[in-house]
Amino acid sequence: MQFTDFGLDSRLMSMVEHLGFTEPTEIQQHAIPAAMAGHDLIASSKTGSGKTLAFIIPAMERLIRNRALSKRDPRVLILMPTRELAKQVFTQLRLFTSGSQFKAVLILGGENFNDQVKTLEKDPHFIVATPGRLADHLSQGHFYLKGLELLILDEADRMLDLGFSKQLKQINDAADHRKRQTLMFSATLDHAQVNEFALALLKKPKRIAIGSAHTEHKDITKRFYLCDNLDHKQDLLEHFLKTEKYQQVIIFTATRSDTDRLSKLLTEQGLSTVALSGELNQGQRNQIMDGFSKGQQKILITTDLASRGLDLVNVSHVFNFDMPKHTEEFVHRIGRTGRAGSTGDAISFVGPKDWISFKNVEGFLQQTFNFDVVDGLKAEFKGIKPKKPKGAVKAKSLSKANDKAKRVQPKKVVKRVFVAQDVGELPVLRKKSVLPVSEIDNNSETETD
Repeated sequence: MQFTDFGLDSRLMSMVEHLGFTEPTEIQQHAIPAAMAGHDLIASSKTGSGKTLAFIIPAMERLIRNRALSKRDPRVLILMPTRELAKQVFTQLRLFTSGSQFKAVLILGGENFNDQVKTLEKDPHFIVATPGRLADHLSQGHFYLKGLELLILDEADRMLDLGFSKQLKQINDAADHRKRQTLMFSATLDHAQVNEFALALLKKPKRIAIGSAHTEHKDITKRFYLCDNLDHKQDLLEHFLKTEKYQQVIIFTATRSDTDRLSKLLTEQGLSTVALSGELNQGQRNQIMDGFSKGQQKILITTDLASRGLDLVNVSHVFNFDMPKHTEEFVHRIGRTGRAGSTGDAISFVGPKDWISFKNVEGFLQQTFNFDVVDGLKAEFKGIKPKKPKGAVKAKSLSKANDKAKRVQPKKVVKRVFVAQDVGELPVLRKKSVLPVSEIDNNSETETD
């Protein structure tokens, strides 16, 4: 299938061709026709599958072909769980709106509120936003959604996990009219809260599930290495950064302190490194991600802050310096490489503190992974054997006791019965006197009176 098969408006088709898109991905093949037909949609697909275009293209097609329901209200609202994801989607949207009559704005938490009020007063056609800040503006009457034509929720499961259900309900209620179309994308369709929320928002939706959003990428080579301690992990990391051929690298850590420490360590070694953590303000985070996406640095060290949605096509290697606490984040982390048909490498370090997370990943992906070894850096740590359940130990000991009881034959007890007699009836026996040896007659036994 080609993009030309969708029957897009010639102006939109020119944009698609100009941007170099020719063959739609699987999620685009299913989602774009359904959305263009006016159906509500709930869809899931793995990260890096091209789902952003799966809602941008039908949104652009709708705005080009249809008249607006309102002169002032936004026509399309795209909600994202985090600022980084919203910024990524906004960048892709701008590729389509630039040079057109459609205006797109970005509304994020952590940025100047009054400047955003002025932006909303310009009556944009598209709003890309995070739910919390958008709900604040909606509450204060800085814009209205009565004329909204298309509501798009990307990574709806994560928005609900982050506690945005109240804000999403507020936004839905403000745009609740029969002509509104809703597209919902989620990492999984097996999320109870997502399904409950979909019942409230969507009208007879089409359901699309392309494989599983948590299915690992076939284009990514996964390698695992056992580690004894933190220093061992650092030695392995330095080894791979010296020996692997890479374009750009993302290193995921468990804590902010490790992020900063590793960044300082690698920078001192002359490697082009930058650190991203949640304690930075939004302006600093934007600057770091912009610089990395433009190739100004080779290595990005971060927590799970950058594990979802960021489309960084030059990332060839991902390192799990620490295994993720939440199992599904493993798939999202390694999904930062091997994007758009490219191949990638995911290298994970597993120490004693990572063992449980590692076993959870195996169970989650329903695979068993082998460990590779680097010459001279072999770990003494061999993994942790699962503890036997206490109930099983007790049952085993009871079984042994029963077997032993069966083998031991009981002793026969001889009961002796004594008949009581009155003392007066018993004969009185005289005490025998002891004779000297010389007086003893060998042939008879003498008894004295």
